Amino acid sequence: MPGTGIWRTKSVEQSIADTDEPDTRLRKNLGAWDLMVFGVAVMIGAGIFTLTASTAGDIAGPSVALAFVFAAVACGLAALCYAEFASTVPVAGSAYTFSYATFGEFLAWIIGWDLILEFSIAAAAVAKGWSIYLEDVLTTLFGTEMSTTVAIGGVDLDWGSVLLVVILATLLTLGTKLSSRFSLVITAVKVTIILLVIVLGLAYITPDNYTPFIPGAESGGESGGGVDQSLFSLLAGGSGSVYGAFGLLAGASLVFFAFLGFDVVATTAEETRNPQRDVPRGILGSLAAVTVLYVATSLVVVGMVPYTELATDAEPEGRKTLATAFSTHGVDWAANVISVGALAGLTTVVLVLLLGQQRVLFAMARDGLLPRPLAKTGSRGTPVRMNVLVATVVAVAAGFFDAGRLEEMVNVGTLFAFILVSAGVLVLRKKRPDLPRGFRVPWVPVVPILAIAACVWLMLNLTVLTWLRFLVWMALGVLIYFAYSRRHSLLGQREREERDSPEEESEGRSLFRE
Repeated sequence: MPGTGIWRTKSVEQSIADTDEPDTRLRKNLGAWDLMVFGVAVMIGAGIFTLTASTAGDIAGPSVALAFVFAAVACGLAALCYAEFASTVPVAGSAYTFSYATFGEFLAWIIGWDLILEFSIAAAAVAKGWSIYLEDVLTTLFGTEMSTTVAIGGVDLDWGSVLLVVILATLLTLGTKLSSRFSLVITAVKVTIILLVIVLGLAYITPDNYTPFIPGAESGGESGGGVDQSLFSLLAGGSGSVYGAFGLLAGASLVFFAFLGFDVVATTAEETRNPQRDVPRGILGSLAAVTVLYVATSLVVVGMVPYTELATDAEPEGRKTLATAFSTHGVDWAANVISVGALAGLTTVVLVLLLGQQRVLFAMARDGLLPRPLAKTGSRGTPVRMNVLVATVVAVAAGFFDAGRLEEMVNVGTLFAFILVSAGVLVLRKKRPDLPRGFRVPWVPVVPILAIAACVWLMLNLTVLTWLRFLVWMALGVLIYFAYSRRHSLLGQREREERDSPEEESEGRSLFRE
């Protein structure tokens, strides 16, 4: 057996074989188009509607468009590595499953725990954003101030975000294919609105708003200094990471949140009819499409309004969104349309994030690192119990907790996952050159090494406080692994059984036994 103890690895062949277990089998009914829809559905939403304007105003200035390009390059390099892994190991779990086959059980658990941070917090944060846009839409419809927050026993409950999570969790329980069709309709609506924003906004662009493209650095503000400045700025002796070169780099690390999603496509590999062909197409195709839309939209927004008017502390108070640029020009009907588009856009983001979270936890439960009964699938081929658990956790987080700064927490977790996947391509190429690969990363080892370097660079440009929170979360994961997961691991059970009864191996018994 490759590796022992916490470094034991699960073979690619066994991972694939486990997908045929009757009680934990997922239905294979997705194609390349479905995967592209999921990718675009989850990526076009939070980034365009909530991050573009605020990042320009608070951190990067007009160079926010360049920040999107930097983030897209890092994602593109990592996406190539994800495409190879997903076509080689078409099993639910994404980076968790890939790490189990290359780095061993402990690092697989760590990356799985990391993905819980990525998907759950992202889903909660975006659900909170959805609820804010719901308030705008309801206020417009009824002509009076509406609120999606109600006080219960002295505690504020965001009922809008809870309602969204419950509805989407029900939809996912009914089937992944149905969820894909729903995403297709909603995605078509929001892409149409994004294109409208770009075309309409061109008429209001003032070239002077692009100057200076990279504003002079200044300290203060949300990312001004201390634990609120980027780690790279602190290490380099900078006074802060607002505007200037440090602001541009910090902006790239922040808008990276907008690209969160293509890795979710990899979690659906087990439910794809032809994963070797369709998963790489879904990952790379969706990433290319949203990059073009992000850069175009950001250039239009900062061209319409001086970046100083997009700052969070600018009058009127409050975080700025895409609609702010049109409201400034008195085009209120466009602002209302954008609010509807954001509502639709963020709906599919939460849907696909919930899907990704369920599939990662499903894979961990099937391996015994989490309670195995959670991996049981229902009559529709979906993990109902896991669905309920994830929906409950996300609904509580979105309903009762503040979503402030959650984007950065998600980013550090995602980048860490990207690093392990990129390194895993190098490891698996060396350990298992014989494996059939539906897609191969070009220019190995150059591309994986560049992907690792780009992700490390973006991580260094996140705030010190974000790093501290991330380390605390990882430490908690280590405690849970040694307290529960290591003893209940099915791979560990086999290891102990082989040690106690070595003759069973020659009898050809299965790798895992209940």
